[in-house]
Amino acid sequence: MYGELKNDLRKTIDEIREAGLYKAERVIGTPQNAAVRVGQGDEVLNFCANNYLGLADHPRLIEAAKTALDEWGFGMASVRFICGTQEPHKELERKISEFLATDDTILYSSCFDANGGLFETLLGAEDAIISDELNHASIIDGVRLSKARRYRYKNRDMDDLERQLKDSADARYRLIATDGVFSMDGYLAPLDEICDLAERYNALVMVDDSHAVGFTGPTGRGTPELFGVQDRVDIVTGTLGKALGGASGGYTSGRAEIVELLRQRSRPYLFSNSLAPSITAAAIAALDMLSSSSELLTQLRSNTELFRRRMTEEGFDLLPGEHPIIPVMIGDAAEAARLADLLLEQGIYVIGFSYPVVPHGKARIRTQMSAAHTTEDVNRAVDAFVAARAKM
Repeated sequence: MYGELKNDLRKTIDEIREAGLYKAERVIGTPQNAAVRVGQGDEVLNFCANNYLGLADHPRLIEAAKTALDEWGFGMASVRFICGTQEPHKELERKISEFLATDDTILYSSCFDANGGLFETLLGAEDAIISDELNHASIIDGVRLSKARRYRYKNRDMDDLERQLKDSADARYRLIATDGVFSMDGYLAPLDEICDLAERYNALVMVDDSHAVGFTGPTGRGTPELFGVQDRVDIVTGTLGKALGGASGGYTSGRAEIVELLRQRSRPYLFSNSLAPSITAAAIAALDMLSSSSELLTQLRSNTELFRRRMTEEGFDLLPGEHPIIPVMIGDAAEAARLADLLLEQGIYVIGFSYPVVPHGKARIRTQMSAAHTTEDVNRAVDAFVAARAKM
């Protein structure tokens, strides 16, 4: 039987290659940092990782992880409600709740799991979920698992959101779901306006803040802090795999009763092993660092401003904004891939994004700044873009 399936799979894989959509995985031969070695080549500057605060290889997090290995062991070999809960798990949940100013927090293996276990637990067939059209795949998949009615509004379009709220007026409960930051564009969801509409139409608000917590907002508490709506957002999901250490793990944080029910009914939580103690301890160290100093936030914002300013001066087409995700718009998919290859030759590691990750004709190089980059790194990256463009 596999012979027939194998031929179909090979045909599909070949079609992906022919369309220029095959995702090759470059092997990094060093720890994740501002500079990495790709394959067997020389070190290059990395401008495509989600390592916003440069913590993925930070000595303080590494030391915390090593200490946890000695004190708490390698893994839990259990789910949380059987025998998979240690003191560090509860401490991390408390610290996330304090950091985000929420009632309670529940840890997951990833934010994908957090979103996957949220909607079906809370909402039924008599309810409605109103989701931004550009939400992350994990929200889309999580919504599909729910029996709730599904509505979708145009990206960040408050008039369309209001139309969907009116159309779903007969639902028992309604939940507006949005990314805090849309990762392909670096655009922010207008949470203040979303919360205004939610209150006007008696709806709940859920935000996936994976690309914001740790560095967005005055003290890095994310988009709810940035828009001044921390007490008006009901649910925040997020990841430990980006700014907060860059490893794995996710969480749902919010109203106490919501989190309590998730502990009882959320399937990815109930049936997945607990986070490894080393990851838990490193995430605690990351939050302690952010709570005690703004140095990393300042460096990240400085790098972001410098890159945006210099690239604009050099005539590149950037999507507007202030987020460390800075898409350099190219348009043609083949040209974006070619530019990425030329930049790698210049010692800058970036990836070209094209359809279906972004719409047809909107191919881009999505650069991402990090606090680990120096001013010299950022200037070198801009100079490399200029030199690579000259060879196109």
